[in-house]
Order: sequence, then structure tokens, then C-alpha cells
Amino acid sequence: MEHHLPQLIQDLALILIAAAAVTIIFKKIRQPLVLGYIIAGFFVGPYFSFFPNIVDASNVSIWANIGVIFLLFSLGLEFSFKKLIKVGGSASITAFVEIIFIVTLGFFAGQWMGWNYMDSLFLGGMLASSSTTIIIKAFDELGVKHKKYARIVFGVLVVEDIVVILLMVLLSTLAVSQQFNGNELMFAIAKLIFFLITIYLTGIYVLPTIFRLSRKVLDDEMMLIISIGLCFGLVVLATKAGLSAELGAFLMGTILGETLYSEKVEHLIKPMKDLFGAVFFISIGMMIDPAAMLAYKWPILIITLLTLVGKFMLTTFGAVLSGQPFRQSVQVGASMAQIGEFAFIVAALGLSLNVTSDFLFPVAVGVSAITTFTTPYMISYSDHIHRFMEKMTPNSMLRAIDKYSDQFQTIQQESGWKKLIKSYFATILLNTVVIVALVLGGHNLLMPFLEDYLANSITARIITLCVVILASVPFLWAITIQRIQPKVYKELWKGNYFSRGPMVLVDLLRILIGIIIVQFIIYRFYPSLIVSVLGIPLTLLFLYFLSTKIQSLHNLIVKRFLYNFYERDIYAKEKLRLEKDDKEKYKRKIDSLWSTYVAEFEVGQYAEYIGKRLDELAWRENFGINVAYIKRGEKVVYTPNAHDRIFPFDKIGLLGDEEHIRDFENKKFRMEEVGQNFVTQTGLEDFVLMNFLVTRNASFLGKSIKEIELREKTDGLVVGIERDGKRLLNPPSATILLLNDLVWIVGNKKLIHQFMKENNL
Repeated sequence: MEHHLPQLIQDLALILIAAAAVTIIFKKIRQPLVLGYIIAGFFVGPYFSFFPNIVDASNVSIWANIGVIFLLFSLGLEFSFKKLIKVGGSASITAFVEIIFIVTLGFFAGQWMGWNYMDSLFLGGMLASSSTTIIIKAFDELGVKHKKYARIVFGVLVVEDIVVILLMVLLSTLAVSQQFNGNELMFAIAKLIFFLITIYLTGIYVLPTIFRLSRKVLDDEMMLIISIGLCFGLVVLATKAGLSAELGAFLMGTILGETLYSEKVEHLIKPMKDLFGAVFFISIGMMIDPAAMLAYKWPILIITLLTLVGKFMLTTFGAVLSGQPFRQSVQVGASMAQIGEFAFIVAALGLSLNVTSDFLFPVAVGVSAITTFTTPYMISYSDHIHRFMEKMTPNSMLRAIDKYSDQFQTIQQESGWKKLIKSYFATILLNTVVIVALVLGGHNLLMPFLEDYLANSITARIITLCVVILASVPFLWAITIQRIQPKVYKELWKGNYFSRGPMVLVDLLRILIGIIIVQFIIYRFYPSLIVSVLGIPLTLLFLYFLSTKIQSLHNLIVKRFLYNFYERDIYAKEKLRLEKDDKEKYKRKIDSLWSTYVAEFEVGQYAEYIGKRLDELAWRENFGINVAYIKRGEKVVYTPNAHDRIFPFDKIGLLGDEEHIRDFENKKFRMEEVGQNFVTQTGLEDFVLMNFLVTRNASFLGKSIKEIELREKTDGLVVGIERDGKRLLNPPSATILLLNDLVWIVGNKKLIHQFMKENNL
């Protein structure tokens, strides 16, 4: 009986087998795997007839989109928002310089090739963004993603993605109306900013708290399901808001990247990222049509050169303008010289709107395929490119660039007014976004629910209005009344009499903004002049008279957010502190070495113990000392066993503390002390007293001294154990070694070191 196998499984089998075969070859010849994936995609694609081809390309395209989502999600996990903030200024300047010039060059290149106005305009949009996924993969394979210039590149990519989203809105508007609509563009920018701030603030406030409350049940399986669910949930939300799926995946990655579970999530999703990412790059290879590329070879060649040279030079120029050193700027430029998935999206947008020609998409695929091949080589040879450019650049210009970079990167002390204005702006913006989010939530979720539940729209509106205003009170207080930067404010107020007027005006402006926001809330639910006249002053009086309690509530909210935001940093500092304490504790243990030393004596020819075995003498049991070695002529017996005997003229090394050796000396014989602190003067420098700490990694944890065969493996003898601040001298061989035991052993130095290395001590 023949069973029908879904075509998707057959296609995936073909894709993965082809990818495995090609990438094994690329591994052997030490070439980037992403190139192997693209070649494998071409082999199984519709334009190569010598191998079996993919039948259902639409399903593969869905898997490829999932791959992009995982790649962007992984990027967000590795490069959190705090890290991106550090390169935000440099990345923004670099990105804007590169985008403005490359879009302009792309437009004029299209006009020069005889393309129409819309084709040229969309060509500029195609060139605006480099491929985040290809660069991530290339950086990962080349091992450079943790270098300083890589952080700049990732910052530029994030800015590019955001700008391209706005550019797509602008292109859509131009395509439909054939004219520039500034209002729609401004609305798109405001919507993007609102989405980013709202989701990020909500995610940081909620997710770490939930993780802390449920940490006892968060095993690997649950963490994987939750993180992927959150990622795809935000992808859906972003697309419904008119933004890109990639932006939603990246944003959720940055949120989870601030939690204590970021490394675990990154580790858990890596296999899925590798799998779906491979499918994505294979799907790019499947779109390579040699016939179409040959038909449009000259436009592809021209645009490829424009991409490689233009984006490289312009990005390098932007990085130099942002204050980066010349070498780092060249590395950033070399990394950005390609186009990727957004080029396909922009080209497909033009086709869907019926405003661009059919050839634009195969041109985009051809340029993307070629520049994908060149990207790993541009990155790996960026130092060679830098050295070449350095030789070609006049020394005076190089010195000017270095001087500019030094001056630009010098931290300038901000004036009091600048600090104050920046703090006011940030406070007003963030709290306004939270209030708007509360208003939208109340209007779109709470009010419809209450209308259905109460069957009375007026009552539902009034209840919703009251709930939203009460929920907004802490944030209204922050906008209107909170003393922002009190120390700076006090210095400005006392320092300059003429500063007081502007400061009062700024405070009045804050109150005015608060009034406008209250008016916005009221009119959203109950557009009545009477309600506004009564509601605004009542809200302001409420804020004023209950200021202390509202301040406490606001401080509690901010404190929780800041703790979640810096949770990883707090945990890292606490971990370092505990490790430092452990090291100090361990150091104190080492510094408090027992007063143990090796004393050597020669056995007389008439001694009473001649010919007796060590177990018969019982020196360890009776005097608390150990026979460390017996030197008989040129032969040395290290840590002799119980059956070894004492003979005339043997030189015996006794190990013990001062009290035990003195007691043994007084009762048995006189001896000459020749060494202290586990160093003898007998030429036995390799025979030492050492210690090791029993850790969780120790394979012998919970085993006895006899079971781990310490004597056989080290030619040694355990002479003491420190446990819980107590000292166990000469422990029996049946003693079990416990966690954090500090074990003292006398024996062969090299063998002891080897034993410690084998057991990760």
C-alpha cells in the first residue's frame, strides 16, 4: 500500500540534502556557509534542470520567512537595546548619510539607464538597506561579531530597517497619489515611535517580573515555547500595526535580551535559527534565474558596482563623519556593501502597486545574489582594503581624520540647561506614550467589553474614562509636577538669576502639556465641553493635593521598571561580588596554611624500629605525623605504604606540624629540621605539599579517598582536610570528599597538577 507523502516534506528533504552536500564542500575549502546555501538553492531551484527541483516554492518561501524572523530575533538577543544605545549616535549619523546619498545615486542611475520615474525611485529604495541576515551570518562564521566595528554595523542596520519602513510608506504614498504626502509620512513616523516605545516599556516591565515569579517551573522546554510564542506574537502585532515582521522579531529579541534568560533562550533557539536560516538563504539561491540575469546583465552589473563601490564609500564616509577612526570606518563600509531581503520587499511592493516594471524584481535578485557572494570577502579583506586606502590617502588627510575622530569622541561635559531639557523631553515623551497606550487600550478593549456587559454605552464610557484617568494619574504627575533633575535645577536656580524666568516658563509649559493630555483623554471618551471644563481642573487639583501618594506610586512603578531593565547588570555584579568573596575566602584558607613542614632524619644502625613495618610502628596514629618519603641510597620511595620497612641509614622525611614533630622528637630521637612549608633541602623539590578545593565539577565528589586512588595517581598522601572551618588531620582512606572540602596532599608535584587538571580543579 502506497502512502502519500506531503510535497512540503519532499521539498524539505531535497533542500536539506542539497544544502548538506554543498556546505560540506564549502567547509572543506573554508568558504562561508551562506554562499554554499545560496548555491544549493540554485541547484534545486526552477532554473537548474540537472537535479530534481522544488515543486512547491510557496511553502519554501513561508519557511524562509520564518528563517528571517529567527535570525532577527537572535540578533535582538545578542545586541540588547542598552548596547545599541551606546552606538546610537554614531550608527544614526552613518546610516542617514549612507541612505540619503545612496537613494539619490540610485534614482539618478535609473534615470541615466533610461528607466521611468517610478522605477528609478524604487531602485533608490531598494539600495537603501543592507542585508541584516547575510551580515549576521557572515559575522558569525568569520568570528567578528564581538568586535567594536560590528556593534556599529548592527546599529546602522537597525536604523536602516526603521528608515526603510518609513521609506516604504513614502513610496506607497507616492505610488498611489503621485505626490508627496507629508502628513502620512509624519503619521507613519509617530506610529513607529509609539509602537517601539510602548512595546519595549511594556515588555521590560512585565516579562522579567513574570519570569521571576515562575522561575521554579521554567525548564528548557517551557522557555523555548514561551520565547518563540512571544517572538511570533510580536511579529503578528507588528504586521497588524503596519510595520515589518522583522522589526517585531528584533524588538522581542531586545526585550528578552535584557532578562536573565537571554543566554538560555539564545542557546535554545540556535538549532531552529540555523535550520530556518539555511532555508532562507537557499530560497535566495532558488530565485537566481541565469536567463533573466543575462537579459538584464548591464543594469545588474551597473547596480552591483554602484552597490559595492557606492555603499562602501558612502558608509565609510558616514562612519568617518560620526567620529569613527579611519580603520574602523573602512571595516563598517566593507560590511555594508550589499542589498538583501528588503530590496525584494521594496521591488515586490512596486509590482503589487502596478507602478514599476517587471524587470525590477529579477534585477534585485541578481544584485542581491552577487553582493551576497562578495559580502564575506569584503568583510574578511577589510583590513587589506584599509591598508590600500591608507596608502592612497594623503597623510595630511589621515591626520585630519584622526584629529577629528579624537575630538568627536572626547566626552564633552553637558551644560545644566542641556541636561535639564533632555530630561524634560524624555520624561514628557515616555509618559505621554504610556498615557496614549492606556487611552487606546481603554477605548478599543475595555469600553467595548463594558458596553456588551452593561448594555449601556453612556455608563460604559463614563466608567472607562474614570479608569483611564486614574491609571494615567502617576504619568500625568510625572509630566506636570515631578521635579526632574532636582540637583541640576537647584544649581541653575541659584547660579543665575536670569535663568529663573525660562525655568518657570518650562514648568508652565509642562502644566499646559498636562492640560492638553487630559483634554485628549476626555474627548476620546466623552466629547463634551462641560465635562472638559469640570474634568481638567478636578484632575489638576487631584494631582496637586495627592501629590505625595501619587509620587510614591510613580516611584514604585519606575523602581520596578529600572530593576527589570538593569536586572542582568545587577545579577552580573552580584555574581562577581560572590566570586570575589569566594576567592578571598579561598585565599584566606591558603594563607592560613597549617604549620606543616617536612623534617628529615637519618636512621641509626642500632635503632629499635629497624626492620619493622610502618603499620607496626603506627607513627601516624600515635604521633599525628606521616612518613612522606624514605630515601635509601639513590632510590626514593614516595609516600611509602603500610608494608614498607625501616632499615639502617635510611633518610626518612616526616610530615607534620611543629607540635607533633616536637613531641615525636622528644620521645623517639633527635632529628635535624631541614625544610619548612613543604620545601626540603634534600633535592626532592618535586615532592611538595599542595591543596585543592572540591568543586561541583569534580568527578570524585562524594567518593572516598581510597576510591579515587589518590595515592596511586599522585604518589601522594592526604594529610588533612579543611571542612566547614574545621581541620581534619590525617583522615582515614574511607573519608568521603564533600563539596567545598579543602584537601591537603603531599606527593609528586607534576602528578598532583595532572590530577587537578583532569578533574577541572
